[in-house]
Amino acid sequence: MTVNLLDILPFIDNDSLTYNIMLKKLYTSIFILSLTIGVKAQELTIPQLSQYIADNPFLMSPTYAGIGDHIKVRLNGLTQWVGIEDAPDTQTLAADARIGNRSGIGMLMYNDSNGETKQRGARVSFAHHLILNRYDDIFLSFGISYNFNQFRIDVENFVDNNGQLPTDDKSTTNHNFDLGILYRLNKFYISANASNILNKDLAQFNPVFEPNTLRNYYVYAGASISKNKNSKLELEPSVFFQWFESDGRSVTDVNAKFRFHDFEDYYYVGLTYRFLNDQVGKPLYIAPIAGLKKSDFYFGYSYQVITNEILGYSSGTHVLTVGLDLFQGISNCRCMY
Repeated sequence: MTVNLLDILPFIDNDSLTYNIMLKKLYTSIFILSLTIGVKAQELTIPQLSQYIADNPFLMSPTYAGIGDHIKVRLNGLTQWVGIEDAPDTQTLAADARIGNRSGIGMLMYNDSNGETKQRGARVSFAHHLILNRYDDIFLSFGISYNFNQFRIDVENFVDNNGQLPTDDKSTTNHNFDLGILYRLNKFYISANASNILNKDLAQFNPVFEPNTLRNYYVYAGASISKNKNSKLELEPSVFFQWFESDGRSVTDVNAKFRFHDFEDYYYVGLTYRFLNDQVGKPLYIAPIAGLKKSDFYFGYSYQVITNEILGYSSGTHVLTVGLDLFQGISNCRCMY
């Protein structure tokens, strides 16, 4: 079942001239409104849902660039609110690798669509990893990313009363930076990050309605817990907290993964629970997760069960991740393991 504007206009005869005129005016009004007040939902970044849990923390923080004994490649597809027409849809391709014994680089490319708003971009990251205590495996990492983003509104579906297409698609090009720090103590980790640290250029938007502050701050922390060093079963609880400076809203993810190791391969299942921090008992979604790593191939899947009013129109959100671990080569420094 697909929900669109026709479902909220049941009283209109689809074959009538009245319907065509009203629908055209409705589309035009929505578009003109979006041009007048700016696209307030525009964050100039990719939506950060549960993609990072699919063994892809570099997608969330530049500090993870190069950690691992291989080149890690991850392709991710996020389809939100299945069943609702023009719902958000995002694709990302990320890769990172170590350079030398204590540094790493990474690159992320993304394409994001949210109704008639489109954005695509890339992120280039560098991280350096320090040893605080080589015997207790205590490491400190610093990361920085340069972000490039192109944003526009798809004007092809909008016409004015004279049947003319708008000429201004609000196309903008933006440059920004992310900063992060990561602390690791054996199997415990905590990362603190600041994203989009520069203010947005409002030359193309109405500054009265459009905030120029895109900065958001987030912390990601967790640990891998096992009965003993040789145990095949491992529990990894983690927490993700994100706060947006522009309007003060914040969200939290509470995650749990159970991982079963089979020599160098592993399988996992888990659950993530996301909520607004002023509505702890009303989750935005609950998402079961599952995945595996077999030889050099990785596969992960998450199905986000929506718990708000959208549930009556959508079957949920799908997050799919596939990847490869290429050119394995052991580093001389444990900080890269």
